Amino acid sequence: MPHLLRFPRETESRLEQLCLQTGLSKAELIERCLGIGMDDLEAQLHMETASREPAGASERSLDQLLRESGLGA
Repeated sequence: MPHLLRFPRETESRLEQLCLQTGLSKAELIERCLGIGMDDLEAQLHMETASREPAGASERSLDQLLRESGLGA
């Protein structure tokens, strides 16, 4: 699904320089940045949510925690 993104000049310049250095396209670099950033953001938000839960709510089984994190079956 295509999206139109506008970056500040500095970001665009850095992106173009990285394209030249790596030989990767802008689309590939942006996809990688989003993937890494989203992984980090999801982990951060998950930790923030867990820290706000009442004490009893955090007593979940290991299977449930793995399922919620996407690591379980």
